[in-house]
Amino acid sequence: MTSQTTRPLARTPENPVSEGDCQLFQRTVELTGRRWSGAILWAAVAGARRFVEYRRFVAGISDRLLTQRLRELEQQGFITREVVPTMPVQILYTPTEAGAELIAAMQPLGEWGAKHRDVLERIEPE
Repeated sequence: MTSQTTRPLARTPENPVSEGDCQLFQRTVELTGRRWSGAILWAAVAGARRFVEYRRFVAGISDRLLTQRLRELEQQGFITREVVPTMPVQILYTPTEAGAELIAAMQPLGEWGAKHRDVLERIEPE
């Protein structure tokens, strides 16, 4: 990796970082940083489709909160909800293209977390 890719973007004529760019970055971080949202999207890209699969992937989340976050992610356009008219009815959740792209962009964060697990284990979860 070059030093340019490991440091924050610097404002240069070739790379004019604007206030708007900072605001978009912050909104993206807040969206994915909302408790459980990133993990649910990660589970979607990893293959979870049914509610019980999401619950298994995202250990520690309550059914109520998982339902709430799935609805929010659907409203935001990151997950689609499909009702399959079977007996009993099945509801499938799949990532949208935008959701899959967001997780692909976050992949380096997951890799950083795996590499620096010791740092993360010293930090108390909120």
